[in-house]
Amino acid sequence: MKESMKTAKLVAIIVLVLLLGIVVVQNRGTVTTHFLLVTVQMPQILLLLLTAGAGFVLGLLVALGRKFRR
Repeated sequence: MKESMKTAKLVAIIVLVLLLGIVVVQNRGTVTTHFLLVTVQMPQILLLLLTAGAGFVLGLLVALGRKFRR
């Protein structure tokens, strides 16, 4: 049972990464981003990758925080 859960988790991660890849490839245009007092023009693909990376890092930090509380 435990091995099937690991396999299911791996498949889910692979599917999510593939979907993220499809979204990133389809959004290659330039966008203007406003954050606080800064305005930046960048490719939308870069913005998506930065946002996904920030979400990944935040998720890792939350998971590590929970692990240390136990």
